[in-house]
Formats: sequence, C-alpha cells, structure tokens
Amino acid sequence: MSALVDYVRSGEPDLTNRQMALLLLVYLNPGPHTVRGLARALNVSKPVVTRALNRLGALGYLRRQRDDSDKRNIFVARTSEGAEFLEEFGQFLGEGDARSLQPALA
Repeated sequence: MSALVDYVRSGEPDLTNRQMALLLLVYLNPGPHTVRGLARALNVSKPVVTRALNRLGALGYLRRQRDDSDKRNIFVARTSEGAEFLEEFGQFLGEGDARSLQPALA
C-alpha cells in the first residue's frame, strides 16, 4: 500500500483504470493494435478507447498512426515516454513487478 501512496505523491500523471488498462494492453501484448481491436479486447466502445487515447496521446505515452493501405484504420503505437512511465510505475510497485514489465518495455 505504501508503494501506491508514494506513487500518488510522486507527481506522475493520474491515469484512470481504463487508461491504465489500455496502456498495459498495448505494451504487454504484441501489436499491431487498432482502436477497433483494443475496444474489443477491453469490451468497450470505440469512442471510449478514443477518449482514453486522447489523454494517453497528450501525455506522450501512446501515439496514433494511420494505416497507409486503409485510411479508416488507426494503429496505436508505443512510445519511449510510455515505456519510461511504465518502468517508473513498476518501480513503485516493487522490483519483482518491474522485472515482469521489462520484456514489454524493450
């Protein structure tokens, strides 16, 4: 519990459960990721994913890119800022949890 209190006091951005779930889904599962696929995986609507992506994109944790072959498709990609955030978050949770995130952050 003290790790979570330390995290809250750290000044890191506050993410909702939905935003954190989306971020972890992208980083812990191989891509490519689409808005449609993420919505299906989280069992939410595409607008819900879009709102979460707006926040995560503004923080620099994820980025969107258009599919060159199908302009209707939007891919969601990892960023170095997002990897750094998750690594720091893992350190707040404990060394064992941070190690379990390492393969996804590479």
